[in-house]
Amino acid sequence: MRSKDPQLLLQSAPMLRQGLTTPQAMRDVWYALTPVVLAALWFFGLGALLLLLVCIGGAVLTEWVFTPPESRRDALADNSAALTGLLLGLTLPPALPLWMAFLGAMVAVGLGKVIWGGLGGNLFNPALVGRAFLLGTFPIAMTTWAAPSGPGGFLDLPASLFALPFHSPVYDAVSSATPLGLMKFQQQGTGLSQLLIGNTSGSLGETSGLLLILGGVYLWLRRDLDWRIPVGIFAAAGLFSLILFTQDGARFPSPFFTLFSGGLLLGAIYMATDPVTSPLTPRGAWIFGAGIGLLVVLIRVFGGFPEGMMYSILLMNAATPLIDRYTQPRVFGRKRGGR
Repeated sequence: MRSKDPQLLLQSAPMLRQGLTTPQAMRDVWYALTPVVLAALWFFGLGALLLLLVCIGGAVLTEWVFTPPESRRDALADNSAALTGLLLGLTLPPALPLWMAFLGAMVAVGLGKVIWGGLGGNLFNPALVGRAFLLGTFPIAMTTWAAPSGPGGFLDLPASLFALPFHSPVYDAVSSATPLGLMKFQQQGTGLSQLLIGNTSGSLGETSGLLLILGGVYLWLRRDLDWRIPVGIFAAAGLFSLILFTQDGARFPSPFFTLFSGGLLLGAIYMATDPVTSPLTPRGAWIFGAGIGLLVVLIRVFGGFPEGMMYSILLMNAATPLIDRYTQPRVFGRKRGGR
């Protein structure tokens, strides 16, 4: 007599399998950023493509070099290093020398990810670690902005892209101020339509607010991000800027300008929502987002830099373990405090 298959299958937990995998989540972010990348190419030409490719190549190469040979295939298959390079490239000025971009990508993966033990162990967003390194090391190059040339100048490559390592780059044209720079130093605003479309000076991926929002909606529908974090950032930054704007509208920017200028949308949707470096609890996500929103307005208005999104996210990344610790939900059957 042959035994039949058992009707009851016993196995160890977890019994519920999540359909979303790390490579799939990374691909979703790539899909969401594709229109943003195309806009960067439209406004800043072939040089933007070279910068992005160099950043991606530097990040992937660093991951490959510092990963043990037996683990390299799995480490590169999740696309996290390539995504780190892409995000870093989108935060860079269009005329930044390529060797600086490559160095920044190496630091982003090496010091922002590998040194912490690899994917899932890092405390800070790797792309922002690379950008912070570049801004601290090459402040002039990182704050020299080129005006968008449009499709007519697609093949025009800035001479500064090909500057030799550790040589001062030569820029083709006079630096063009970003909307944040114009507001901070000249109290000159920029139209909302320009901020939405993206025909302004700035980093490669921060100019078109409309495309950034559309990508964020896609990630939300795909359940790739915690919506509480960007909403908390927008609410806190908008409310804080509204309070300042009502006090002195000639000095302080309006809430709409605050939300759609600079890297706030790029950082709020694609960097602050990194599940590795953000809180896990719902209450923690609200606190994390509100903290970033308050800090970015504080730095922009009262700090020495016109932009503060990078520092705001990194500071709140440092606070994430503490936020997670004090926002853990009560265990079922126990009172608060563990009793």
